Amino acid sequence: MDLDISIKSKVVFAALDSSVRIQIIQLLSKKKMNVSEIAEAIHLTSPITVMHLNKLEEANIIRSEKRGNQRISSLKVDTINISFPNQLYIPFENWDIEIPIGQFTNYDVTPSCGLAGQSGFIGKVDNPSYFMDPERYEAGMLWFSKGFVEYRVPNYLKTNQSLEMIELSVELSSEFPFSNNRWPSDITVSLDDHEIGTWTSPGDFSDIRGRYTPEWVYNDMNQYGMLKLFRISKHGSFIDGQHAADTLISDIDSTKNSWTLRFEVKDTAKNIGGCTIFGNQFGNHNQGIKGTFYFNDTTTDNDD
Repeated sequence: MDLDISIKSKVVFAALDSSVRIQIIQLLSKKKMNVSEIAEAIHLTSPITVMHLNKLEEANIIRSEKRGNQRISSLKVDTINISFPNQLYIPFENWDIEIPIGQFTNYDVTPSCGLAGQSGFIGKVDNPSYFMDPERYEAGMLWFSKGFVEYRVPNYLKTNQSLEMIELSVELSSEFPFSNNRWPSDITVSLDDHEIGTWTSPGDFSDIRGRYTPEWVYNDMNQYGMLKLFRISKHGSFIDGQHAADTLISDIDSTKNSWTLRFEVKDTAKNIGGCTIFGNQFGNHNQGIKGTFYFNDTTTDNDD
């Protein structure tokens, strides 16, 4: 489950704000149980136990099913990720871009792989040739088991401006045929062959539906990823604020018209679990690949 700090996430936080409900989650992490079994284990009456179960079910943490006169409960999620707002004071000017995830310019991928748009799959699934389908620009989700996709990122710097920092955000997960919530994958992100870092995705999530994922996508397919923030600065490169590589902003050639941004699962990776990239109207974050480029105006006043 992927959460942000907003009112709509309050029901989940409220459900977890109880030692009794934490006990219930711990019990259900081991096996399915009926109301009587749970009530006996936590030493409460059945009506009070049902009240706690209802709060957990409302928060999409557990699911319940009827078997005769019994209510059987089971755990629905095994991971909850909370994204906090990323705020950083930068006394620089900046420009923003957003690249649609279907606007890649180069690729070399192996199945399972594919592209998906608002109304269905784009081309044939598990056939890399269709990554060059003209309709790829409509993709809101793409996935591959191994290999890379590349995007061209425009450079709008003027000659009197110096690049100070780059921030990139994108929603990512692993790739498993249909899905697997526990399927680690080492996804490496680089800019012009300078590594920003490698993030190990914990899985390919389908515990709940993505907020923006179209209705036609099967419940057991990739539903959402995790929004990751990649940063290149004068201090090095960072993923979600944690140092990830030694690439400095000075390593990026600011005289070029554009840079090459690559998302890759390497042959040499410890965890080869694929990569899924979510874009507009898919996943939990309605965005493509967002970039913010901070710069300084180096024009100086030469008057004495």
